[in-house]
Amino acid sequence: MESSDILAEIPRLRRYARAMLGNRAAADDLVQDTLERAWTRFGTWRSGSNLRAWLFSIMHNLRVDQLRQPPLSALSMHAIDDIENEAPTRATQSDALEVRDLESALAQIPDDQREILMLVALEEMSYAEISTLLNIPVGTVMSRLSRGREKLRVIMEGNMPATKLRVVR
Repeated sequence: MESSDILAEIPRLRRYARAMLGNRAAADDLVQDTLERAWTRFGTWRSGSNLRAWLFSIMHNLRVDQLRQPPLSALSMHAIDDIENEAPTRATQSDALEVRDLESALAQIPDDQREILMLVALEEMSYAEISTLLNIPVGTVMSRLSRGREKLRVIMEGNMPATKLRVVR
């Protein structure tokens, strides 16, 4: 027997497997398993016997083995194409609320501190650039930024800053 003899039987094996299973992919898998088993057990084939009958008996036995195995649950079987490969993303439902809270908190901070906070956070300016822009010392920039950040943190945590009342006489 030569490999061409086995190759000549593939169309018949496929036709029989498709008729038996009714599913093209499952039939092709069964034919592949049959051919693999035939190659690995080639020593069991008796020279001069019917090759087609031998291959069909291998296919039949494989199918019986498949039917004996407990079926996999539908939940655990997924085609590779059915699985979505998306990177996880963070939830964005609360973004609008957080932006509104931040805007409200920024409105409660003194203008000189808010101005420096915006230049550092949004415009990514250095302390020296802000100092030159506003014509104030770098130390003043740093202290206003520190006080502004602290007030913003307190407000965002829900701890409203205590208002200082002056006694007027």
